[in-house]
Amino acid sequence: MLNPTIVVGKIHPGRNPRKYFDPAEMAELTDSVRENGVIQPILIRPLGDDAYELVAGERRLRAAKAAHGDDYPIPVTIREMSEEEADRLSLIENVQRADMAPSEEAVAAARIVGQLKGDREEAAKILGWSRATLDKRLALMNCSTSVLDALNTRTIQLGHAELLATLAKDKQDKLLPVIVSEKKSVAELKKTIEAAACSLATAIFDKVDCAACPHNSSLQTEMFGEAIATGNCTNRVCYNQKTDKQLETVAYGLKDEYPVIRIVRAGDNHTRAQLVVDGPTGVGEEQAKACHACEHYGAAVSALPDSLGKVYRGQCFDTACNSKKIAACIKAERDAKAAAQRPATTAADATTTAKGTTKAPSEEKAVTHISETERVKTYRTALWRKALRREAASNADTANSYLLAMALTGLSRNIGGDTMGKIFEKLTDDKASTTDFKKNLSALHGMDASKRQYLTIGLTVAAIEGIEVSHLVALCQHHKLDLRPHWNLQKSKDFLELLTKSEMKVLADELGLRAALGENFAKVFNKSKPDLIEALLNVEGFDYAGKLPKVLRF
Repeated sequence: MLNPTIVVGKIHPGRNPRKYFDPAEMAELTDSVRENGVIQPILIRPLGDDAYELVAGERRLRAAKAAHGDDYPIPVTIREMSEEEADRLSLIENVQRADMAPSEEAVAAARIVGQLKGDREEAAKILGWSRATLDKRLALMNCSTSVLDALNTRTIQLGHAELLATLAKDKQDKLLPVIVSEKKSVAELKKTIEAAACSLATAIFDKVDCAACPHNSSLQTEMFGEAIATGNCTNRVCYNQKTDKQLETVAYGLKDEYPVIRIVRAGDNHTRAQLVVDGPTGVGEEQAKACHACEHYGAAVSALPDSLGKVYRGQCFDTACNSKKIAACIKAERDAKAAAQRPATTAADATTTAKGTTKAPSEEKAVTHISETERVKTYRTALWRKALRREAASNADTANSYLLAMALTGLSRNIGGDTMGKIFEKLTDDKASTTDFKKNLSALHGMDASKRQYLTIGLTVAAIEGIEVSHLVALCQHHKLDLRPHWNLQKSKDFLELLTKSEMKVLADELGLRAALGENFAKVFNKSKPDLIEALLNVEGFDYAGKLPKVLRF
């Protein structure tokens, strides 16, 4: 079966991680295509308006264009796919080719790691590499642009680039011309770098212990006739361990501020993006506020030589989502501008909702509520159980019907003996037996009827305490449980302690605390977390009653 063909001029390249095409090899391929045409089809995806995007096969496309021009009908395989799918297929197809430069493989691998939100194990599986190979390639992402270009064009060897990647980029650019002009071997470069690899001047850890350490080159200069330059550490293992410990300390210090804190290393280039409000890479003011409580929002601590220990705040660690939000913001701004330029329309021309209000078709409301972290889920489930127990306990008929429904569904197994024992003890000032059935029969037989009724209600309370969350939610929904009488922010310091400072900003927006604080908002959020919590619990003139965060609802 013959493959369909598309003329070369309708196909747009753009995803290929391969930047260097060997001129001699391209000349041979062009001659072959001129003589025999393109035999193997290239992979493309439709863009609409009779245009296509190249996913895999750029060498063949270039050769066809050079040999026959834009009107040449090249054989293609057309496949519908998303941006992300096209990106990944292009990367994998190129990475699996043997003649791809390690630097190009590094760029491709870093993009795949970014798509997988930093999951290097999964990236290695997709690429068919070992984890060690992946990490070595990703380490090259700390090379300067000129070093990567030199590796692309085979001007230097992989070993040169791996050694240079351990240095700050300005030092790489100074060493590169020397390596090329003097034709330094990898072994010679290694000796040069080792002589000043661990600079104590740029170390981020406490160097008190280094003053008297025998691995301090300053002491070696005094002790030996020949030694490396002063101010360096010759014990790389110790140096790296102290550096890593300090990076972890910096990251730990940020835990109260953001949902996620990540130490970023070479190769993590595409796992994060700076959250921007306005401009061509902005997500918009409302969306930016919402992002503060996202589980992928936080801070990055740099483990890169150029910026070791530096903290980058306001990072989005879901780059695919960030791109979508930017695109949505751009579209909304474009639609708003177009609407402003159009003549005034009648009500019939507007998009009307069921309630009779109008809404722009492109308008998308940002989701402004706290992320459902495991800590928050545990807290709210406990709140649901507590509130439902109270309401069920206050109405014997309701408690009885709920108990019967649970028994009919086989949920009576969730009644815990310990919970019932506590209820029994509270009613009788006596302890029930967990092993003596006859004793319990006698105790209940002699019990006052009203107390037995309370104990029956206790069965429902105990069942509510033990049922699974899905059944608990169903019971809350049936009961039409109103949580507002059972929860008040001013009495819920423990809830705020579960949140980071960035999540508390979203809570302040949602409940109206930002507006109540007014000009003091920024000042309040510059405080330490304990002081911030106290401030949020005591906003003068703010009515806390009836304010329930969306994340606590069922």
